[in-house]
Amino acid sequence: MTDWKQEWKPLAVLVVGFLVCFFLPVGWARFDNAVMEGLHLVKWYAREHVLLCLIPAFLIAGAIAVFVNQASVMKYLGASAPKVLAYGVASVSGTILAVCSCTVLPLFAGIYRMGAGLGPATAFLYSGPAINVLAIVLTARVLGLELGVARAVGAVAFSVIIGLAMHLIFRKEELAKAKAAAAMPVPETSRPLWQNGVYFASLAGVLVFANWGAPDTPGGFWYAVYANKWLLTGLSAAVLAAALALWFGVRWWKLTVLAAIVIPAAFFAPGGPLAPFSLGLFGLVIIAHTESAEMQSWLEQTWTFAKQILPLLLAGVLVAGLLLGRPGEEGLIPSAYVSRLVGGNSLWSNLFAAVIGAFMYFATLTEVPILQGLIGSGMGKGPALALLLAGPALSLPSMLVLRSVLGTKKTVVYVLLVIVMATVTGMLFGAIMGA
Repeated sequence: MTDWKQEWKPLAVLVVGFLVCFFLPVGWARFDNAVMEGLHLVKWYAREHVLLCLIPAFLIAGAIAVFVNQASVMKYLGASAPKVLAYGVASVSGTILAVCSCTVLPLFAGIYRMGAGLGPATAFLYSGPAINVLAIVLTARVLGLELGVARAVGAVAFSVIIGLAMHLIFRKEELAKAKAAAAMPVPETSRPLWQNGVYFASLAGVLVFANWGAPDTPGGFWYAVYANKWLLTGLSAAVLAAALALWFGVRWWKLTVLAAIVIPAAFFAPGGPLAPFSLGLFGLVIIAHTESAEMQSWLEQTWTFAKQILPLLLAGVLVAGLLLGRPGEEGLIPSAYVSRLVGGNSLWSNLFAAVIGAFMYFATLTEVPILQGLIGSGMGKGPALALLLAGPALSLPSMLVLRSVLGTKKTVVYVLLVIVMATVTGMLFGAIMGA
C-alpha cells in the first residue's frame, strides 16, 4: 500500500509542473519574444563560444589535471603559499586571458581541484574575465578615461580583496586542505618545467588568439593582432603539435595527416575559419584517444570537465536570454525598466546595476556598447562602474557551474562579495565624479 507521507514531494513536483504547463502564457507577445530571445542567445553561444572558447578551455583544464605537478600548484597558489606571490599571480591573469565569465570556469576548476587555495583560485576566477586589457582600453576610449581607469584599478583590487575574504571566511577548511596537501608525497616529473610551459603556452595561445576581439578603431597594435588572429592561432597550434611530438610521444605521422587536412581547409573551406578550427579540435581528440595512456588521461580529464560544465552553461545562457534578452533586444524584463532604475547614484541604483550585471551574460567586450546605450539613456557613472565590475566576472550560467564546483555556500558568498563590493565602489565613484 502506498505511503502518501513519503510521496508528497513527487506529488508536489507533478502538481507544480502541471500548473506551470497549464498557465504558460503562450500567445503573450513578450513571453513569446523572450522564448525566442533565449533560443537565439543559446544558438549564438553554441556557435561563437563552445568551439572557439570552451573546448580549448576544457583541454587546458584537463591538461592541468594531468600534466601539472600538484606540488607546484600548492607551492605557488596553495592555501599556505606566500600571499604576495599567490595573489599577485592570480590578480593579473586577466591581462593574458581575454575570456568571459564562462570560459574561465574550466580553468578555475582545474587549478582548484589540483590544490590551489580558495583565495588565490577565486582571485583568478574574478580577474580572468575582469582584467581584460583590450576591454579596459575600449572602456576608456568609448565611455571615458575615468571609467576606464576606475575599472582597471577596481578589477585588480577586487580580485585580491575577494580572494582574501574567501580565504578568511573559509579559513578552517583551507588550513585542513593545506595540512592534507603537506602530507602528500611529491610526485616525480616526467619532463622539465620549460617543456610543460611551452605546451601550456601554445594551448593558451590557441584560446586567446582565436577569441581576440576587434578593437573599436582600426590601426595600432591591438588591431594588428586582430587582423592576424588566425595566423597567430595557427602558429600556436603548430607549436602545440611540435611539443606533442617532441616531448609527449605523439607520433609525427598522425600530426602530419591532421595538418594536411586542416591547412587546405583553412584556405578553401566555406564558412570561414570555424570549419578548419573544428577539424583541428576533432583530430586532436582522435589522436589523443589513440596514443599513450598519458594522452588518453588528458582526454578523459577534458571530458570530465566538459560533461560537468557544458550542460549547466547552456541551460544558464538559455535562462539569461529568456529573462534579459540579447544585447539590444527585449526579454521578459523590459529594458526600459532597467534604464530607469540605474539613473543617479543612490544605493538602490548601484545595487540594481550590480545585480543585473551579475546575472546577465556578457560575452567579452559586449559590456561596453551595452553600457554606452544605458549611459545615453540616463545611467549614472556610479551604477555604470558597478555593472562593469560585477558583469564580466559573473553571470547566471557561471553561478550554476560554480555551485557544482564549490558548493552552494561558497558560491553564494562569492556572488555576494562581488555584488556588495561593486555596489559600494559604484557609490564611491559616483560621489567622487559628482554623478
